[in-house]
Amino acid sequence: MTLTKRIIPLLISALLLSSCTKSDEPAAPAETTTATTLPAETTAAETTTEETKPAVPEGHAYAEFTSGMPDGWECADGWCNGSMFNVTWRKKNITFEDGKMQLKIDHDAVPKDGVPYSGGEFRSRQFYGYGRYEVSMKAIKNDGVVSSLFTYTGPSDNNPWDEIDVEILGKDTTMVQFNYFTNGQGGHEYMHSLGFDASEDFHTYAFEWYEDKIIWYVDGTEVHRAEENIPVTESKIMMNTWCGKGVDGWLNAFDDSKLPLTAEYEWIRFTPFN
Repeated sequence: MTLTKRIIPLLISALLLSSCTKSDEPAAPAETTTATTLPAETTAAETTTEETKPAVPEGHAYAEFTSGMPDGWECADGWCNGSMFNVTWRKKNITFEDGKMQLKIDHDAVPKDGVPYSGGEFRSRQFYGYGRYEVSMKAIKNDGVVSSLFTYTGPSDNNPWDEIDVEILGKDTTMVQFNYFTNGQGGHEYMHSLGFDASEDFHTYAFEWYEDKIIWYVDGTEVHRAEENIPVTESKIMMNTWCGKGVDGWLNAFDDSKLPLTAEYEWIRFTPFN
């Protein structure tokens, strides 16, 4: 669900375990975002170079993690959604190692408002609309947790609540759940059998958001579509890991015997429709 984003040999180990932000200064606006590597299908004609790093085309978004926290992205820190979210978002729960981003669920060292656990939420600074959203991720396998990719905007942005979800429930990582909200109206949940265990390896999950439909994909194959009451409001790109409370019928009761729990992300990409 909801609410995120991140040479010298002696510094390599620090980079691999870097915190969510590079410094206390805010990250650069998304317009100046650069990434070290674009996926293979991105052609040289679509990129420019700056110190051999291809630039993200205007209106697109891309994050990969070989250099730690990417520009144009940020981490939620120090607040909780409440309701069924039994975590406080902490930037320390987002790390970068082996060219990947880790979003962790753990005991919170300083519990806030009676919430005993901490989680990681990474998000874009900018808002995006119709286009293709993709992530390469490996989910958490554990009762009571969710690993996700989604778009979201709502009252905190002075907008209607619009959202499109890809959620893997830790109770059964052979399934993925798709859902969406339009002006706060949900109830569009759909469970798809993956044919593999999403906690064992990286797979690509995607959706295409059109004015009149949403189409979801797994590893490039269409698996579901919706064509009624589609969201219209530009949203942030987000991903998070969290444990639930009061939703045992959906997620199963949270098992905290194996904390910390970690989902991993290789890259995230948005490609707008022309």
